[in-house]
Amino acid sequence: MIWHPSPNCGPRRDGLRPTLVVLHYTAMRDADEVLARLCDPSAEVSAHYLIDRDGPCVHMVAEEMRAWHAGAGTWDGLTDINSRSIGIELVNTGAEPFPAPQMGALERLLTGVMGRWQIAPVDVIGHADMSPARKQDPGPRFDWRGLARTGLSVWPEGLAEDSVFEDSLTRIGYPSAPPECRLAAFRARFRPEGHGAECVIDRRRAARVADVFQRQRARSAQVT
Repeated sequence: MIWHPSPNCGPRRDGLRPTLVVLHYTAMRDADEVLARLCDPSAEVSAHYLIDRDGPCVHMVAEEMRAWHAGAGTWDGLTDINSRSIGIELVNTGAEPFPAPQMGALERLLTGVMGRWQIAPVDVIGHADMSPARKQDPGPRFDWRGLARTGLSVWPEGLAEDSVFEDSLTRIGYPSAPPECRLAAFRARFRPEGHGAECVIDRRRAARVADVFQRQRARSAQVT
């Protein structure tokens, strides 16, 4: 772990603590270029951690502080995601796979972060999940299923009965956005092979994800 502090941070608001992890890709090719931007006061953007392709991890903002990574958006009705989350940036252009050393470093980092703050796997989300009209990261190449195999995310298998797609997306946690943006965000995470207009498989898959997410949230609430 390399400590390289960013000035782009502040106290978490209203006594909030991290209950979410938000994963990003940098959309930039070079880690040094990314680090320079995340530590530039004029950029007004940062994250708690940056993980390079071959695994090195840079710690830029103390976990107790509010990094400026999420921007406008909500998740499961929650606002001010910056005050509620740990932000992790992965060096990736958005058009390439995430290498095994990078994913391994992410898994190790998440294990520590989630343990320290008692963050449940269901509360590890992508930037596009909370802001589908603005963001696409970490995109359809990110291996959510693999992350779930390590117990660090949730990947519901199978399909449920056909249900209203928009209702299922709201139950999962997606905020209001144009339908095509919500569909793209959902598919990028839970059905990356999907394309074209909304179909019955999208609806049945979303209903299944919604059922599992709600059960996981209820279980997490009982634990905390």
